Amino acid sequence: MAASAGAPGNQTGAPAPVPAPVAAVRPRILIVEDEPALLRALRINLRARSYEVFTAAAARPALAEAAQHPPDAVILDLGLPDLDGVQVIRELRTWSHAPVIVLSGRTGSGDKIDALDAGADDYVTKPFSMEELLARLRAVLRREETAPPGSQVIIGSCAVDLTARTVSRDGQPVRLTPTEWRLLEILVHHPGQLVGGRRLLTEVWGPGYEQMGHYLRFHMARLRRKLEDDPARPQHLLTEPGMGYRFQP
Repeated sequence: MAASAGAPGNQTGAPAPVPAPVAAVRPRILIVEDEPALLRALRINLRARSYEVFTAAAARPALAEAAQHPPDAVILDLGLPDLDGVQVIRELRTWSHAPVIVLSGRTGSGDKIDALDAGADDYVTKPFSMEELLARLRAVLRREETAPPGSQVIIGSCAVDLTARTVSRDGQPVRLTPTEWRLLEILVHHPGQLVGGRRLLTEVWGPGYEQMGHYLRFHMARLRRKLEDDPARPQHLLTEPGMGYRFQP
């Protein structure tokens, strides 16, 4: 009597094991806040929405936590007991690209500009709506997921290859200067985000050029003339008056 045939590779005829489902990766959020009640409220709300949450009540423990458990995003109070939050942003930016959302009771435009120039991605003024903060957190996490990988970016009718460092419009080459390339690379790697003017000046020209805003205006105008379909009404290389510039994909 012939033995019954089982499934290929399974001579016992037993059902093949079903792979265990892969657990979804939860975004890792670092909250830096020295007000205990607010810190607790933030932790509860984020955990309830399936974020993995780490907390710190001061700057130095926060930097140590970020180094040990690199976060996907940081929610940062500026008024910390050991270091100013702007210093924390500057130190983070030397080794981390994680988005930073600032929480602060400081409402002056100078404080916002300092935080954005240091590398913050968003600024929320206290008191704030928890739902608004959560929406902003989702937005910065989406930006990280959709950031250009560094190959080709489309700006109007121009194709920009950041790896080959070439630009073409309708098949014809467009020449960018080294300064224009550096500005463009910084902006397109932060799609939809405001990049502060002083930050751009420091990264492109170096320390000591933070007040040379006319450099930026001159080179951004040249970039628009080369890349935008209508330089007078730019759709992609946008100016935020008094604040900085933004690449809008």
